[in-house]
Amino acid sequence: MTPSNMRSVLLGTLLSALWIMLSGHWDVRLLLLGVLSVGVTVWMARRMDIDDAEGLPMQQLPRLIAYLPWLARAVVASNIDVARRVLTPSLPIEPTTVRVHADQTTVVGRVVYANSITLTPGTITLEVEDDAIEVHALTGEGAHDLCTNEMGRRVTACESR
Repeated sequence: MTPSNMRSVLLGTLLSALWIMLSGHWDVRLLLLGVLSVGVTVWMARRMDIDDAEGLPMQQLPRLIAYLPWLARAVVASNIDVARRVLTPSLPIEPTTVRVHADQTTVVGRVVYANSITLTPGTITLEVEDDAIEVHALTGEGAHDLCTNEMGRRVTACESR
């Protein structure tokens, strides 16, 4: 099977799983509509030539899957921190903007890093450049955590070598 065909099968599988997770129904008509929608989407992606290695980096998937539990823990911890600050007015909120270094060598790596920052409550990516990401943080502690570059190192480890 060619790499292009493998990417199409993977794209179809991921879209099918997403369809089932979002619909939550096992009605035959809905499943047939899902199959039709996925088929048309995969066909359009192939026709537009956007199912390439950059758009669907299969070689990075195992490392990205290993990164997801760490990201989930970071999201939960940040969520708890933000909720505590909202529910306890005495805790400080110090909005700040910082620039964090982006070591990622690929566009996909920088996008994953920027999206990981935005997914983490209390931080949002404002601008992505070649070697830096501008971030708004709700607290100085959140900004400091980003400046330690733990998330950046983990995303860089996900990139292909």
